Amino acid sequence: MKSFFEAHIWPLKSKLYRMAYLWVKDREAANDVLQQVFEKAWTKRNDLQTMENPTGWMVRALKNESMQHFRGSRKMEAITDLELEDEEIQESEPQGERLKMVFRFLDKLPEKQKEVFQLREVEGLTYEEIADYLEISVDQVKVNLHRARKSLKEYLIAKK
Repeated sequence: MKSFFEAHIWPLKSKLYRMAYLWVKDREAANDVLQQVFEKAWTKRNDLQTMENPTGWMVRALKNESMQHFRGSRKMEAITDLELEDEEIQESEPQGERLKMVFRFLDKLPEKQKEVFQLREVEGLTYEEIADYLEISVDQVKVNLHRARKSLKEYLIAKK
């Protein structure tokens, strides 16, 4: 029989790693940040079990740890710099260019819209998890996501 940690927290590892890598832009640093978060989660495993949204707690802890990484290395500007570093994406010309264009556009969105879009569309979090993580209402999540999607759609239509 799996423990709560094994059943509910450990499976988040891949999703959290992708988020950490997106924020810190370095594989080793992303692994370090993730390791710190899982250490904290392990020490709070009993508390996590009683939380209403342990996934939201994990995402918030990851973001805090990522910010701490930048405070230590004085690279705060890099956390908002959305660049595509995956060689496969850069090499596949039409699709890669389109994807880079989307990421450049997303970088221009207001911070809340960008965060909501990333958490929902890239990481697949629920509206409730996003609301808990960003400490906003579910309605605000929906509004920000709608605005981000609408702006992206208009941008992509204009670029055709």
